[in-house]
Amino acid sequence: MKLPVNLTDKFKLFDEYWTPKIVEELNDQYIKLAKLKGEFVWHSHDHEDELFYIVKGQLKLKFRDNKEVILKEGEMYIVQAGVEHFPVAEQECWVMLMEPKSTLHTGSTKAEGSVAVEDQEWI
Repeated sequence: MKLPVNLTDKFKLFDEYWTPKIVEELNDQYIKLAKLKGEFVWHSHDHEDELFYIVKGQLKLKFRDNKEVILKEGEMYIVQAGVEHFPVAEQECWVMLMEPKSTLHTGSTKAEGSVAVEDQEWI
């Protein structure tokens, strides 16, 4: 029998921003935790939806049509496959992500200076 996962304890295990850590897997999906602060990069995931659940803080998701969604603690949002988005966290934000194992960190974006994480760590 597996033990419950305490999200607060897991978040205490790392300090880096924009570097998701895998905490579980479910039906060929990873459940990841990430600390976010500042701006990420414009990116999309061509074939995968991405779920954002805000554990602590607030996250703004900008979209190319000049719309944006502001997520607060306890809220979630699913970015549909192929939708380009730009995450922004003005203050530190703790996020739980759920996405297929095949999802690349920055999707199809491979810009110079990209912050893509190729091998995500289990914690």
